[in-house]
Amino acid sequence: MCGIAGVFLNTAAPDQARLSAALAALHHRGPDDSGLHIGAQVGLAFTRLSIIDLDHGHQPLYSADKTLCLIGNGEIYNYLELRRDLAAKGYPFSTQSDFEPLLYAYLEYGLDFLQRLEGMFAFALYDQRQNRLLLVRDRLGIKPLFFTQRSDGLYFGSEFKALLALHPQRPTVNAQGLAQYLQSGFAARSQTLCQGIERLGPGEALLFDAGHFQRRWHYWSLQQIQPLPISPGEADEQFTALMDDVMRKHLRADVPFGLFLSGGIDSSTLLALIRNAGAAPLRSYSIGFPGSEVFNESSEAERIARHFGIEHVTLALDGQAMFAAIPHAIWAADELIEDSAGLALSALAARAAADVKMVFTGDGGDEAFAGYGRYRRPYVQRLLRSLIRPGSGGYRTKPGFTFWSRRGLFQPALLRANDDWRAPFIESWQSAPRAWSDLQRMQAVDVETVMADRYLVKTDRMTMAWGLEARVPFLDHRVIEFGLALPDALKIEGRLGKAFLRRWAQRWLPLDHLQLRKRGLSVPVDDWPRGPRLQRLEQALLGSPGIQEWFLPAGIRALVAAQQRKPASATRIKLLRLLHFMIWHRLFIEGNGAEPARHQDPLEFLGV
Repeated sequence: MCGIAGVFLNTAAPDQARLSAALAALHHRGPDDSGLHIGAQVGLAFTRLSIIDLDHGHQPLYSADKTLCLIGNGEIYNYLELRRDLAAKGYPFSTQSDFEPLLYAYLEYGLDFLQRLEGMFAFALYDQRQNRLLLVRDRLGIKPLFFTQRSDGLYFGSEFKALLALHPQRPTVNAQGLAQYLQSGFAARSQTLCQGIERLGPGEALLFDAGHFQRRWHYWSLQQIQPLPISPGEADEQFTALMDDVMRKHLRADVPFGLFLSGGIDSSTLLALIRNAGAAPLRSYSIGFPGSEVFNESSEAERIARHFGIEHVTLALDGQAMFAAIPHAIWAADELIEDSAGLALSALAARAAADVKMVFTGDGGDEAFAGYGRYRRPYVQRLLRSLIRPGSGGYRTKPGFTFWSRRGLFQPALLRANDDWRAPFIESWQSAPRAWSDLQRMQAVDVETVMADRYLVKTDRMTMAWGLEARVPFLDHRVIEFGLALPDALKIEGRLGKAFLRRWAQRWLPLDHLQLRKRGLSVPVDDWPRGPRLQRLEQALLGSPGIQEWFLPAGIRALVAAQQRKPASATRIKLLRLLHFMIWHRLFIEGNGAEPARHQDPLEFLGV
């Protein structure tokens, strides 16, 4: 697991000092090693977290004739199979790195080699013979990659921080990205909150020739999936064979590993799969908030750990510790996401990183097998929502800020940008094949938007901020293809979601555990914007340059007054999204992306 960054300039030579600054900005992603390649027009920078081939996995990697150069972030899970096939064709290998086979796969198969890759990855491959650069991101968007095209060439990196270091031009806020964040809690698809900085999409590749854009395309998409008419027995047999292969490949590592064990169906099944494959995590980890009213996952997690004989670590925290973690978590996330569970995940990652370099997580199970309650809402309810906000079948229609709340709060430019905040959901819904059911459409919308651009941002950044790799077997693209293709009746039975996975996992897990309802990781946040703290928050909001540019002072005062009169969940969410934007703006627009203190009152960070 690593961080990558680079430039492909039209004429000038790369600036080594700026490439070194990008390495420093990404050091948390790869504290074990770093490397640079500097050519006439191309500069590539790499930071490494050593997981496979600890002694010889240094990057950049070069082909035997030095005409190809590659830097990569993530893991290529089928690298042994690729290496075997390519070695049989006569290609030489100098390391055991999982990324080295990509060089020769590119030579052997051309751009079609992307279809042969299994894994979570983002990489840059420079072909000196044709003077072209290829940027690629994995099918589900597990690993991040951003780019910006300027008048002098292309700049790219694993995080915003690297781009800030590579290019002297200060970023500005992208109104559309900000509107999407305010309404959904994240910016989706290619949009980011920085004007001119784009996100390379899941399953997407970008080709630059001599420093100029040549081609951008999807080498994989969910729309390729066709419904699978299959019986429960056949589905069971196929999934068993699939997961045997998935786990065999995901367990390839040269370091010990841990497991984030929430006690839910996904992480519990994952632990069963790991043990069934003949392996065991060094420890499992969960988090709890004793004394609070939020759901405490630690008891179920401890039960499952005992069931499999695994040493378990429970991290006990409180809401105030989480509040003090906000500035660092926003810095770590890089992209602005509103997800309080990320604070807990960051604390969990910090604890696990003291023991291991790699953990498994159960991300993706709910999207693959329809576990969320929102997939089971009555058709009539979705129909009514569709009449009010058409385009996505009544799905993903609820805004963070309603018409009246934004009319008195948003500046005119933000109001105009707000008109398109639902575009990513509508586009995903309407691009689905005609043969798909509404359930499959909802799953696909989530995989292409909220999972890729919010949940996986949280998982990647909160772990990598502490030099910890997270592996997500349920997000192997073959598992997503299988789950999406299953008949609806195998995924939902009455009011029970994820029915297939619950039934399939009965061979390992207690039946009463498999009947538990879905509960997400909760953080006690209700008390944050109250009392004297609320007054300080108002002061910070009214004094923030970012808030002043995009929001009306009268609207800020009205929002705070409403929270003072009658604290409510909807008002709290609005205020916290504004607080997060204010901190993000201070870090990345007013500042240079420097890391803040790991524990600091957010309002003290803002100077109030």
